[in-house]
Amino acid sequence: MSEVTPSKNTGIAGLFNGWVLGLSAVGTVWIFMLMLIINADVLSRFLFNKPINGVPEMVALSIVGIVFLQLSDAVKAGRLTRSDGFFNRIVEKRPRLGLVLNIFYDICGMAFFIAIVIGAIPIFLDAYQGQYYAGTEGIFTIPTWPIKLILVVSAITVVLVFATHVKRNICALVRTGAEK
Repeated sequence: MSEVTPSKNTGIAGLFNGWVLGLSAVGTVWIFMLMLIINADVLSRFLFNKPINGVPEMVALSIVGIVFLQLSDAVKAGRLTRSDGFFNRIVEKRPRLGLVLNIFYDICGMAFFIAIVIGAIPIFLDAYQGQYYAGTEGIFTIPTWPIKLILVVSAITVVLVFATHVKRNICALVRTGAEK
């Protein structure tokens, strides 16, 4: 994973950092709201023997939305899962090789999320234009397009976060080359 270094929160970089933090904050609030809905459903089942309609559908759709909302902040902060044991040894002994591996990792991350964006845009458009819903008609339905839109917007944001990591690591690699 790319090393986490403080960045200047001015101009476009500051706006972008605010955007990433905002997405994560929305995901955090969503988790809290979902927790309230689930607890209300459990209480309703226990006290009145009547579940709240649509809770399973809301939970299923929410998981995807929450993960994608918080993903860009996880990548930005260097918390995306990977095995660091071997990598950390390389960075200690050969920092330039570590930077090259970071660049490769970040480019692979960009490519993966670009593929997600390319695949998700037609699915979003289809869900929006086709007015697709989850749930049971007459009992509870919820449109699926907002989740698909969150997926697209968040995946684009992750691509941009990886791009900032690539730029930062290339600059660091150039600096370490100039020091030699």
